[in-house]
Amino acid sequence: MPDLAIFLDDGGVMNDNRLRYGEWQRLIGEFFSPRLGGAPERWAEANRTTIAALWDQAVMDQAPRGLVDAYHEWSRRYQIDWFRAMAGHVGASTPDDEDQAFALAVEAARYVTLRCRSAFPDAPAAIRTLARSGLTLYTASGEDSNEIDGYLRCMGVREHFQHLFGPDLVNAFKAGPVYYERAFDRTGLDPARCLVIDDSPEALRWAAEAGARTILMDRDATKRAGWGGHVVSSLTELLPLLEQMEA
Repeated sequence: MPDLAIFLDDGGVMNDNRLRYGEWQRLIGEFFSPRLGGAPERWAEANRTTIAALWDQAVMDQAPRGLVDAYHEWSRRYQIDWFRAMAGHVGASTPDDEDQAFALAVEAARYVTLRCRSAFPDAPAAIRTLARSGLTLYTASGEDSNEIDGYLRCMGVREHFQHLFGPDLVNAFKAGPVYYERAFDRTGLDPARCLVIDDSPEALRWAAEAGARTILMDRDATKRAGWGGHVVSSLTELLPLLEQMEA
C-alpha cells in the first residue's frame, strides 16, 4: 500500500470534539486573562456563549456557498469578530487596529491548539503505525492548517503528516467537492489513490465526487445506518481494513 495516500479528518476522527470544547474554554481564559484582564472563568464563559452564535451564523451564511475563492477574507473577519465578541463579554478592551486584533486572535488559537489535550486515546499510536507501514498521511479538515498543526504537535504526531489541508490552503470551505479537488491537485496525486477518512457521510460523498475512496469513522455506531461503504469505529481498525481492501 505504499502509494495509497490517507487523508484524515480531525474532529471526530483524531480529536474528540466534546473534550476539545472544554479545553478551548479553559485555555482561552489562561491566554487572555493575564494579557487583557478579566478572570479566566469569565473568558471561558465568553468563549462558550459567543462561539456557538458566531459559528452557527457563519455556517448558515457561508457554508452553502462553499466560500470558494473567498475563504481567507471570511476567516479573517470571523476571527476578529470572535475575539472582539469575547472581549466585549468580559469587558476588556481590544486593539482598534484590525491587523493587531487579528494577530492576537491567531496567537490565542495557536496557544490553545498546542496545549489542547483532546485526542482520542487510540489516535496517536494508530497514526504512528500507519506512518511506519509506509502510507503517506495528510489531513482533510474543516479547521485551518495552523490549528491542525497545533493539535498534531500536542498529540506528538505532526512529523508523520506530509501536508495539512484545511480550507485556508485551498481557499474554499469544506462544503463541497471543490475542497477535495483542490487538495488532491496540490499534492499531484491521482484521486483514485487517495483515501479519505471522515466522520461525516456528507463530506465523504464530496470526496467520492472528487474521485477519492472513502471510509466512514463511526465511533459510537450512530452514523452507519444507510451508509453503503466501509466503516471503522477506531483508527486502530484502519490498517487491517486497508490490508483487506488491497488484498
